[in-house]
Amino acid sequence: MEQEQFAAIMPYISADLVAMISEKQNVKAEEAVKKLYNSQLYAALEKEETKLWQYSSQMLYSLFEQEFSSGKIEFPDV
Repeated sequence: MEQEQFAAIMPYISADLVAMISEKQNVKAEEAVKKLYNSQLYAALEKEETKLWQYSSQMLYSLFEQEFSSGKIEFPDV
């Protein structure tokens, strides 16, 4: 994927994840943004070559929860 295309979809992915974090963890959007941006998942998601952007929002949220509860992420084979 071209860098411009990748940059264009990241805000949508991030917005979906922030909404899910906010709703499921019952926190304000600002807190959800902080949690997401400080996560290992987001650091990996920012790298186009990881191809995490291809995962559904639900799958990404599951990975976020995994990191939040255990401190590490096990990426599924796709």
